[in-house]
Amino acid sequence: MTALSTSALAKATPIAEMHGVGREQFEAALLPAARPVVLRGLVADWPAARLGRESAEAICRYLIGLDNGTPVDALMLAPQEKGRIFYNAAFDGFNFLKNKLPLTRIIEQVARYSQFDEAPAVAAQSALIAACLPGFLDAHRLPLLEPAIEPRIWLGTAITVPAHCDETDNIACVVAGKRRFTLFPPEAFGDLYLGPLENTPAGRAVSMVDFSNPDFNRFPRFGRALEQAQVAELGPGDALFIPSQWFHHVVGLDNFNVLVNYWWRDTPRFLGDPELALLHAILAVRDLPDDVRHRWKALFDHYVFTAGTASTAHLPEGTRGILDPLNSESAGRLRAYLLRSLSK
Repeated sequence: MTALSTSALAKATPIAEMHGVGREQFEAALLPAARPVVLRGLVADWPAARLGRESAEAICRYLIGLDNGTPVDALMLAPQEKGRIFYNAAFDGFNFLKNKLPLTRIIEQVARYSQFDEAPAVAAQSALIAACLPGFLDAHRLPLLEPAIEPRIWLGTAITVPAHCDETDNIACVVAGKRRFTLFPPEAFGDLYLGPLENTPAGRAVSMVDFSNPDFNRFPRFGRALEQAQVAELGPGDALFIPSQWFHHVVGLDNFNVLVNYWWRDTPRFLGDPELALLHAILAVRDLPDDVRHRWKALFDHYVFTAGTASTAHLPEGTRGILDPLNSESAGRLRAYLLRSLSK
């Protein structure tokens, strides 16, 4: 285990755990609370989880038998990177090579590198199971969620994914190997020292702190983040509910690890992406003169962050346009207007 995991993280709060959670309890209690919860044994009866507990060879044979040969996103890291997905030394690119390979090829690489004392790290990342392992789906249902929510598979060697957050809610189910999850609440973002927004290893801004060897001189506020950290180790059959915008740092602890996850949004599909709104605000607002930017801040507060009857009460019904709660029709008109405006 790393120095951080045996010292600073030893004081981290264990993530709350529950057993035997059903869909009604999940929807009525866990979702509204928006707090992470370890769901011990949630998928322990999955055939893949049973094989994962048996041996790496057993789960590998099973997955190879289901693989339809569709190439998926794959990563390879040199041995000196210790499996940590990150930027290269010059910060003008990343420390891994990307490829498209069938899952069987990736599993074969894992088996080959397991013979080396110091080996590259390899992983399949976020592959839609319906595309590459369609035969997996019927025997591996997650009753907490709607069947329409599509699962994804992640497999490979001992990979470390730096702390990041997702806009969506997430249930991560460990199928093989063990994983350590370290979570931070959304408000900890300033103490995690996030990297660039538009140039990221996997689509989301990641913490620049190396959790295995944190530089507290360079990142002094990271100590405050650790005071809010929650941690858990999950084995085959366990799952973790990660609410939207909670930061999570994930470490694969074994030579072969498999995880299946589900991302979903409970907000209407016609609503836009808040991260794109943030990027547009950086483009249009951030670099304005201070007095102009502060006036725009007041407008954002009025129309977005504290929006309510104060911004519409003086307008007759039927004339409020997008100031009324959006529906699919008004959201579509607004999206079309923005697309026309951005294309000019």
